[in-house]
Amino acid sequence: MSGSPAAEASAQPLEMVVRQLRWEVDGVLGVRLELPGGGELPAWEPGAHVDVLLPNGVERQYSLCSDPADPRGWEIAVLREDVSRGGSRWIHRELRPGAVLKVSAPLNHFAFDPAVPAVFVAGGIGITPLLPMIRAAREAGIDWRLAYLGRERATMAFLDTDLLQDPRVEVFPSSEDGRLDVAGWIGQPTGAERVYACGPEALLDALEALSADWLPGTLRVERFQARNFADLGEGEAFEVEARASGLKLTVEAGCSILEMLEQAGIPVPSSCLEGVCGTCETDIVDGEAEHRDSILSPEERASNETMMICVSRARTPALVLDI
Repeated sequence: MSGSPAAEASAQPLEMVVRQLRWEVDGVLGVRLELPGGGELPAWEPGAHVDVLLPNGVERQYSLCSDPADPRGWEIAVLREDVSRGGSRWIHRELRPGAVLKVSAPLNHFAFDPAVPAVFVAGGIGITPLLPMIRAAREAGIDWRLAYLGRERATMAFLDTDLLQDPRVEVFPSSEDGRLDVAGWIGQPTGAERVYACGPEALLDALEALSADWLPGTLRVERFQARNFADLGEGEAFEVEARASGLKLTVEAGCSILEMLEQAGIPVPSSCLEGVCGTCETDIVDGEAEHRDSILSPEERASNETMMICVSRARTPALVLDI
């Protein structure tokens, strides 16, 4: 984990103007955001994302895909989705240059280590958070390579950029080559490198299963969609002590800790409500969490130090949280 997500999320969102729109490829719209009066933006590191609040009331998370060294603009890329929950559709149909959006400070749960050799795996629009990492890897002079997977070249964004012209980049359109044997391409990590992956749920699930035999911490993933925990059901009721607030409450089956805290008058920074963005990450003082988020690594879950209270529950009868 990088930095203090809760502290970052507590900052007021920025009002930013859409300075430029451009087609990266058909179906992927690039958006450049700047402060209305110009000026420098908060610093960020590769792997970071921002929460964007759209005028239709929908809030979505998008990875920053520009250069962290550019202090005056942030860039995101939005895939046009056939089945949209309101974010992708609105951006592609309604967003225009000059529009003003509310955008959070950058948060980073997909931190890049520029001192360690890197293996990158991107599936489709999952290339976006990896672009700044690739730039950082080149600047640091470490060994790296990228497998970029997609259906066909015409739908794979950023292929013509300088970053992806590097000979260490291998492009695998399934329409030309069939599906890549990802396990074979990666090989057996020695533990001296990190594997960074972003893309469709099926790809990330397969990589997480594959990484069961790797050294802990080797695989780092970024998910755009929440994991499916329907098999766990709504869970049982449990007690929560909000120690910093001096409050105890019962979290009923089917309710989240976040909901119950808000009903009790305790404001908590939150955004996605799906365990994807990390805005509501909360420190655990006592008790054991049942993690249902799509952010924490297996090692971070095992440490039981923090949890995402919008979706995660308790394995023990009670939890004590630092909130």
